[in-house]
Amino acid sequence: MKVLIIEDERELADSIITYLSSEQFICEPAKDFNAAMEKIHLNDYSCIVLDLTLPNGSGLDILRELKKQQKEDGVLIISARNSIDDKIEGLNLGADDYLAKPFHLAELGARVAAIIRRKSFGGQNIIAIDHLTLDLSDKTLKHDGQPVSLTRKEYELLLYFISNKNRVVTKESIVEHLWGDDIDMADSYDFIYSHIKNLRKKLIQAGCPDYIKAVYGMGYKFSI
Repeated sequence: MKVLIIEDERELADSIITYLSSEQFICEPAKDFNAAMEKIHLNDYSCIVLDLTLPNGSGLDILRELKKQQKEDGVLIISARNSIDDKIEGLNLGADDYLAKPFHLAELGARVAAIIRRKSFGGQNIIAIDHLTLDLSDKTLKHDGQPVSLTRKEYELLLYFISNKNRVVTKESIVEHLWGDDIDMADSYDFIYSHIKNLRKKLIQAGCPDYIKAVYGMGYKFSI
């Protein structure tokens, strides 16, 4: 799941990215208002960690833009401005949660995970589809109660497919969601084919149907 970190304090932003990356989130930074606005127009995120006080603008204006664009990205506000007015305005503009600075990274991680669960999986930690059981807490997969060993990218790919089940997802959206700023999408999609091939093979070997279908000229569909 991809998370946008909109925070101008470099040390804090780096700490958040390091922690969330260790929790298997894909993180992208935006260090000021203009960079943040560009990213929210170009991409979709499972969650946005948003500081209210930014160079060149306000985090509240970013919330207004998300609302104007009818985007469904989850939003966790982080701010040293721990006033009730900020909380009320931010939540009224569509934010999902508010965390005052300073905070523990573990609490921030838990709140980000909770927002993603509510937005994408109905608030559930255990996702059951057909004979598959995906545990979002310990990031494990079982088929009929038996563990299925996945690499980190295979797990992230499966989670992305499940969150978009029965919908066609393009190769471009898979690359953008799972790798974000860390990949040059213009070069080659060979690495995507390899990850999908390996994931399909592991699921079939575990006894699953062939859930992942190629849709010619468009992308892939996780069909239940």
